[in-house]
Amino acid sequence: MNLSLLRARQLLVRDILAVLLCAGASAMSIAGVASLPPISDAASTEHHIGKVIWADLVTPDVAVIEPFYSGVFGWTFRAARDGDIDYVLALSGGRPVAGLLRHPMPVGTPKQPMWVSFIATSNFDATRRAALAHGATALSSPAYLTGRGHQMILSDPQGAIFGIMASSTGDPPDYLAEPGEWIWSSLLAADADKDAAFYQEVFGYEVYELASNDNLDHLILSSDNFARSSVHTLPVDQSRRHPHWIYFVRVLSAVQASASAAALGGRVLVEPHTDRQGNMVAVVADPTGAPVGLMEWSDSGAVGGVK
Repeated sequence: MNLSLLRARQLLVRDILAVLLCAGASAMSIAGVASLPPISDAASTEHHIGKVIWADLVTPDVAVIEPFYSGVFGWTFRAARDGDIDYVLALSGGRPVAGLLRHPMPVGTPKQPMWVSFIATSNFDATRRAALAHGATALSSPAYLTGRGHQMILSDPQGAIFGIMASSTGDPPDYLAEPGEWIWSSLLAADADKDAAFYQEVFGYEVYELASNDNLDHLILSSDNFARSSVHTLPVDQSRRHPHWIYFVRVLSAVQASASAAALGGRVLVEPHTDRQGNMVAVVADPTGAPVGLMEWSDSGAVGGVK
């Protein structure tokens, strides 16, 4: 790694840490919440290594964003507060799908409210060691959450943030997500091949190339014969953007959901369009600035990502 890239990564990690001191709270402070629902509805020994099984939003104002996510995705909410910890469960169809963690972000510090999603593992310590050995940076200490399992937050070698989780009650079975549930995740990386290789080493993914005519790399990460995520090289004209994950919620209409997001105080970051797998997708930001993807599902399309 040359000095300029090393310096860029140091600055990126500094900025990430300013926010992930908050996101670290989703691995540490949430451990103080009296009761959290299990990841899987029915306890089992089923594990799907490499599958995104949970997501937490670190935000400065839960009250402001609840109406947004309710209006766009139809989510309902249930407080899980305990003392000074302000944590809210988001539910879709009565089933928990995410957590909202309020954490102040002081004026004058680098800040970006964000979604952090957790990738499943069956052996927490082995996955943690593998990630660190292959260049990841720990952004929180490992934590055990009663009723939930072991988890921690890291950044990959290019700076994209992700979590790992070993569910104590097993992972949810593989099924097509309903509207309002997470359906896909996409990683935008400075070097898609290298980042895909990192995740392959850590989670044992199979990696497949997607056809492309833009001279950029587009890859699929797969496990258990299911496509889990896509990895895309950031376009040259977006070289100032940090590598990052975008997580997609299934919607009935990306156009209507984008319009609802804008009407409820959010912004449309990527206009609705058809992706390379034939799905209509878009990316919006909630009123505090956290980006989240929207994805329709069609029988003729395959789950994919957006670049």
